[in-house]
Amino acid sequence: MTNPELFELLDRFERSSLQTLKLSQPGFTLELGRNGPVSAAPVPAPAAAPISAPAAQEAAETIDAPLVGTFYAAPAPDQPPFVSAGKRVGKGQTVCLIEAMKMMSEVPAPCDCVIEEVLKADGQLASFGEPLFRYRPC
Repeated sequence: MTNPELFELLDRFERSSLQTLKLSQPGFTLELGRNGPVSAAPVPAPAAAPISAPAAQEAAETIDAPLVGTFYAAPAPDQPPFVSAGKRVGKGQTVCLIEAMKMMSEVPAPCDCVIEEVLKADGQLASFGEPLFRYRPC
């Protein structure tokens, strides 16, 4: 199964009302599941409250994992990480690697920004859509 096929399958599962999905092929098994009930109707957002400095920090933007895999902060074990907290990066600059099925995928910065926090440790498993970095656009 190629990455585009996997992404399409994940997208369709996310938009569906299915609670579980299992796909098995020779040498490959994928199991997806939801933790709670899925609502077909959108849930109204709570009324906006004034944003204080700590609340603004909690609502910072994140760079999320584009696929399930192992998070690597550096291009190789003996090299420094792509980014660290406080580092300014340009749009499209690689901030980490995600390894899935022995393929490395670069994760780019979505805009010119400052990395405020690295949320994953090197070598940890990252779930689809899980925040990897917290950043502030510049």
